Formats: sequence, structure tokens, C-alpha cells
Amino acid sequence: MNFPLFAILAATLTIATPLVWAALGAVINERAGVLNLGIEGTMYAGAFCGFLATAMSGSLWFGVAAALVSGLLAGALMALLTVTLGVNQHVAGIGTTLLLVAVCNFTNRLLFSDGSQTTTEKFDRLLPGGGLLSQYPMTYVAFLILAPALWWVLRSSGFGLRLRAVGENPEAADAAGIPVAKTRYAALILGGALMALGGSFLTLSLLGSFTIDIVSGRGWICIALVIFGRWQVWPVVGGALLFAVADALQLQLAITPLFSDVPNEVLIAFPYLVVILALAIWGRGVRYPGAYLKPYRRA
Repeated sequence: MNFPLFAILAATLTIATPLVWAALGAVINERAGVLNLGIEGTMYAGAFCGFLATAMSGSLWFGVAAALVSGLLAGALMALLTVTLGVNQHVAGIGTTLLLVAVCNFTNRLLFSDGSQTTTEKFDRLLPGGGLLSQYPMTYVAFLILAPALWWVLRSSGFGLRLRAVGENPEAADAAGIPVAKTRYAALILGGALMALGGSFLTLSLLGSFTIDIVSGRGWICIALVIFGRWQVWPVVGGALLFAVADALQLQLAITPLFSDVPNEVLIAFPYLVVILALAIWGRGVRYPGAYLKPYRRA
């Protein structure tokens, strides 16, 4: 059985890209003490709004800007529900996902039901030719800029220290003069922007089109990756690569004669089973942020 190793590794980086963007956005949310189950819907909104804006304007960068704005608004909605109104974070997140997916699907049917616009331009790979380094711009940004920058911000910047303080002990942070609500709002809005940009990668880089269920559960995978990575940037990136290499491997297995008799459903489930197994092993005894899932009200 001869696998094209470099092709699998190249596919791994591509598959991992939206996961890295969205999972790092979730890290920001959860380090502030807020579980955002709206990540699937936020990625979906980013994918659709990026596609729609590009289709209407003919500009890919306008599409990126629209995806970014959709993420900012989705994060602001989550902040309103969980921080200002104190809604249960599980209910708020699932409700946000259902709302965003429904609105995107309805708008898509309303505008494109006649098939008038099915594809748009998409970003080219920076180094054409199909090699390991033949990747899209957002892939390079995710691994070479976003991850190192977020690692430094959370570890060494004033904002990162305030974020961690709010996520661990909001009462003590408030007593020290840190605005808990504003910090959580900033975390949710910034995290939402990253999630939506991760979704936009699917339409503006990978496919050049929008289809129903385009995110395909990647948002839920990102929630598992954050726990797997224990809310640390580089372990989360490693978890995204683990899922991506398993996904790339199953795609190769599907066209390998030796596995021709294996049901396709089993191969499709393979990367998800890998993540579940890794989470079951590495996620045992994990220490959650001290204020995780706990709303804060000043006494």
C-alpha cells in the first residue's frame, strides 16, 4: 500500500485551516469563561456571508470583510445573551447556531433557488503546483501569524492577562478593577470574528460556492479540540492537525483498492472516531477555567 505522503500532508494543512481559525476563536471565548456553542452557526454565517458578498460585489476581499462582520455580530449576540442577559450558555449557543443556520439557508433559497449564482471567484494558492507548501493565503496566516500572535497575546499581553483573570475568578478581577462584562464582550466578539473567517475559508478559498450544510459539524469538532488542547494555543493547533491528517488519510483510503470493500460510512467516521479517542485519553482529568459556564453579576 503506497500512500502519497506529501499529498496527504498538504491536504492535512488545508483541512486543518478552518479548524484552526475557529478553534482559536473558541479558545478566546472559553479563556474568558464563556462556552460558545454558537461556533457551528458562526462558521456557517461566515461561509454564507462571504459567498454572498463576493457574488454580489465581485470582490473576494469584500467577501472576507462581510464574513468578518457576520462573526462580529454573531459574537455580539452571544455576548448580549450570556453576559448582559445571563442566559444559560448551552441554550444561548445552540439557539444562536439554529438561528444563523436557518437565516443563511432561507436567504440562500430566496436568492439562488433558480441557480442563477452557484459559484464565485476564490483565492488562488500562493504556490501553485500541488506541493506541500502549495496552500491558500488563510492557511499561511493561520499557522504563521494567527497562532503565534494569539499565543503571545494570551501569555504576555495586558488583554490576555485580563482575559485569563476574568475566566478564572471574575470576582477577584472585578475587585482589581478589570471590567468583567467588557472583557467578555471583547472575547466573544473577537472569537466570533475568527470563527466566521474560518467558515469563509470553505467558500472563498476551498470551494468557490455555497452548499447547504457546508460546515458539516466542524464547529462541534472545534469545541472538542479546545478541550483536547486544554485551552492552550499550540495543543489546540496540534489537535486540529490530528483531525485533519485522519480526514486526509480516510480520503486516500477511500480510493485505495485494499479498502474498496470497507463501507464508505466507516471511512467518513474515521477522523471523528480519532478525535473521540484522543479526547477520551488526553481529556481525562482536564482542569477547566475557574469561571467556566458561570455568569457573573456584581453584588
